[in-house]
Amino acid sequence: MDDTLVQTTLDFAAIKRAIGCPTSDDILTFIHNLACDERKAEANQVVLEHELQDAQTSVWLPGAEAFVALAKQHALPLAIVTRNCRQATEIKLNNNSIAIEHVITREDAPAKPDPTALLSIANSWQIEPSDIAYLGDYIYDIQAAHNAEMQAWLYKHQVGIDDYKACLSYIAKT
Repeated sequence: MDDTLVQTTLDFAAIKRAIGCPTSDDILTFIHNLACDERKAEANQVVLEHELQDAQTSVWLPGAEAFVALAKQHALPLAIVTRNCRQATEIKLNNNSIAIEHVITREDAPAKPDPTALLSIANSWQIEPSDIAYLGDYIYDIQAAHNAEMQAWLYKHQVGIDDYKACLSYIAKT
């Protein structure tokens, strides 16, 4: 969803600083591994506040709305798998009138790169995973698609060279 359908303004570096997450660590994994429940709750609250603020300002990316309309016109099944929370996702969907009904958030399935969400979509559609293209903008998307044995399509509307290099490096290894 973020940076494939709608623009995101999440500042992951600021979130990491606020919760004491090392820059090289994944935020959700870091929070999950916190031993102290109080610290975990505080970190989750920081992430929630950032996500909700971001959700209020999200707008369609150029061409994304037309892409969704064209896919629907051709009766292609569409789904969203996001590491966002359900509340922020609903705000983004509603504020932008995104008419994609099949949405899986981090509350619904383990976060990407775990393939559980993608495999549940394939199962519900009764389509072999290898016949599904998963489009994403980050290495976790590429990894999740590979883990689900789906086609991985990298889309970057604004190329962040480090993100792009990480994805290419991962693809080269597989």
